[in-house]
Amino acid sequence: MTDNELAFLRDDPEMADLFLAEALDHLGTIEAALLALDERPGDTTLLNDIFRPFHTIKGNAGALGVTSVQEVAHRVENLLDLARSGRHTMNATDVDVVLRAVDVLTSMIRDIGSRLKGQPPTELGPAAQALIEAVDRCIAGEAESVATPATPDAPRVADAQVEATAATRRGDEAAAIKVDTRKLDSLVDAVGELIIVQSLIQEDPALATRLEGRLAGNLGQLKRITADLQRSAMALRMVPIRQAFQKVSRIVRDLSRKADKSVELVLNGEETELDRKVVEEITDPLMHMVRNSLDHGIEPAEVRAAAGKRQQARLALSAYHQGGHIVIEIADDGKGLDTDRIKTKAIERGLIAPGASPTQEEIHMLIFQPGFSTADKVTEISGRGVGMDVVRRNIDALRGRIEIKSERGKGTTFQIKLPLTLAVLDGLLVGVGQERFVMPTTAVRESLRPLPSHVHTVQGVPRLVQVRDSLLPLVSLGDMFRLPHEKDPSKATVIVIEDAGSRVGLVVDALLGKQEVVIKSLGDSFGSVRGVAGGAILGDGRIGLILDAHGIVALGRGGERRAAA
Repeated sequence: MTDNELAFLRDDPEMADLFLAEALDHLGTIEAALLALDERPGDTTLLNDIFRPFHTIKGNAGALGVTSVQEVAHRVENLLDLARSGRHTMNATDVDVVLRAVDVLTSMIRDIGSRLKGQPPTELGPAAQALIEAVDRCIAGEAESVATPATPDAPRVADAQVEATAATRRGDEAAAIKVDTRKLDSLVDAVGELIIVQSLIQEDPALATRLEGRLAGNLGQLKRITADLQRSAMALRMVPIRQAFQKVSRIVRDLSRKADKSVELVLNGEETELDRKVVEEITDPLMHMVRNSLDHGIEPAEVRAAAGKRQQARLALSAYHQGGHIVIEIADDGKGLDTDRIKTKAIERGLIAPGASPTQEEIHMLIFQPGFSTADKVTEISGRGVGMDVVRRNIDALRGRIEIKSERGKGTTFQIKLPLTLAVLDGLLVGVGQERFVMPTTAVRESLRPLPSHVHTVQGVPRLVQVRDSLLPLVSLGDMFRLPHEKDPSKATVIVIEDAGSRVGLVVDALLGKQEVVIKSLGDSFGSVRGVAGGAILGDGRIGLILDAHGIVALGRGGERRAAA
C-alpha cells in the first residue's frame, strides 16, 4: 500500500474514520455469514449476504483511491459472484480462502488507520498477493486446502467507532449514528463527576438544617434526573456480546479442523449486552479458554466412542444476566479435569503442602497458577502452562470472578461473573479508625461479630475465626494500612469475603452501609498496591479506597500457611 493511496484520506479525516469503521463493520458481518455458510454451503441468501458487503468495500475503497484494498475485495467478489450465479459450488476450501481474505483485509484496514496516525506501515503486500493467487486457484477449481488461522490479536484501530441506536423512531425505522467511542467515554466520565457533585451537595452539612419544603423537593428531583442520566449514559456504552462470541466461533472452526475433532458449537445469549470495554477485554480470555477446552478437555472421536459418548463433541458458550451481573459460561462434554493429577502436580511444585486437604474447588483453581500445566506434551494450541494465569488476571482486572465445575469423564464448565459496567460499583462501605473503604458487594458473603471463643490466636495474634463448621484465616484491614483500629475481632466486625472458592474473614471496625460509587483510577504513579483496586469520592467529599478481594484473600491464605508452619 503506497502513500499515494492514502492521500485523499489524509485530506479528509472525517471521511477516513467513516471508511475505516464501515469497512470493519462489513468484515465482521462477512465473517459471521461465512461461518454460517460453512454449515449450509448451498444457501444463496448467505452468499448474497457475503457478496454485498464485499461489493461495498470494493466500491468505497475505489472511490477513495485505496486501490490495494479494492483489488483484493474485487477478486473475492468475482469468486462469490460465480457461486451465487450457480457457476461455482462453494466448498470448505473456498470458505477457508474467503475467511483468509477477511483476515487480510482486516489487517489492511487497520494498517491504514495506524498509518494515518503517523505509525510505520506493516508489510502486507506479500500476504495480499498470496491471497489473490489462492482466490484465482479457487475460481479455476485448482485450490488445495489452506490454513486460515484467525487473527484475534491483530492491533485494534485506536479510534474504533461503535454504533449507537437513537431512541427516536420514524415509522418502523430506527435511526443510527456513528459515534467515536472516546466521546462516549468522555460523556460517561462527565456524568460520573455530576453524580459525585450531586452527592456532595445532598450531604453538605451546611444544608442539613435547611432540607425542607421547596429545597428538599428540588434536591430530590436533581437526584432522580442525575440517576436517569447515568442510566442513559451507561446504556450508550452497552453492546451485545455477539462480537466476542463470533471470534470464538472462528477459533472453534479453525482449531477443531486442525486437531481433527468434530465439535458442535452451541451459542446462547448472543444479544446479551454489557459494557463495551468489558466485551473488548473478555474476548481474549474467552478464546484462550476455548482453545484449552478443544485441546485438553475434548477427546478424539475414537476415545469418545470407546467411552460411550457420541463422536461429535459439544461446546456451549452462553451469556445471561444474573442480578446486576453478566454470567458467561464455557461448557464442554469432554473428559473433565483430573483432580488427582492436578493435586499431584501442585504438590510437586510446592503449591500444596503434602499433608494438606484442599477442597476439590480449590484444587481446580490451581490451573490458573502461572506456568501450571498437566499436559504430557506441548501442542501448537496449548500445553506450556502459559495463558490461564493471564486469563485469571484479566478477569480480576474486570472485577470479575471465575468458578469451575467439573465431573470426571463428563465435562467441565467455566463460569465467569462480570459487572455490567466498569464505571460504577455497588460497594459495602466500611470504617477503620477515621478512614473509609469500599468492598465490592459481589465478594461479600456475610458479616458477623464472632464470639471470643470462636477467635483462634497464634502467639497472641488473632489468626483464625470459626464460622459455623469452617475455620477461616483472618486479615485485619487496620494492620494492612497501619491504622489505629480495634485489635480484638470479637469487639469488631468480621466480613467474610470470597474469591475463587477461597474465603477469609476481613476485620473492620464498623459497617457504614451500602453505596454505589464512581470508580476512579489511582494512576500509574501510585503503583500497584496489593488489596487495592481503585478509589472513589464518597458522599462527604472524602476519598475511599476500593478494596480488591482477590489480593486480600491471597494475603489471608499466605498468613494461614505461615501460621501453620
